[in-house]
Amino acid sequence: MNLESVDVTAGLGGFLAFFLLAVALYFLMRNMNTRLRRMAYREEQEAETADGGSLRDETDSADPR
Repeated sequence: MNLESVDVTAGLGGFLAFFLLAVALYFLMRNMNTRLRRMAYREEQEAETADGGSLRDETDSADPR
């Protein structure tokens, strides 16, 4: 048997496995990006609420109506 003429390749199965991993990675990165943006937005909203709430409390106590 002549071993030099045998070509071993990944073939269609290897291509499909690699393609499916790439697609899964794309969707995972997209989902992570969405969650990070949502988390940053919520942190900004909480900071504004905390700052605004403390300022309102101070102005209400300073106003002797």
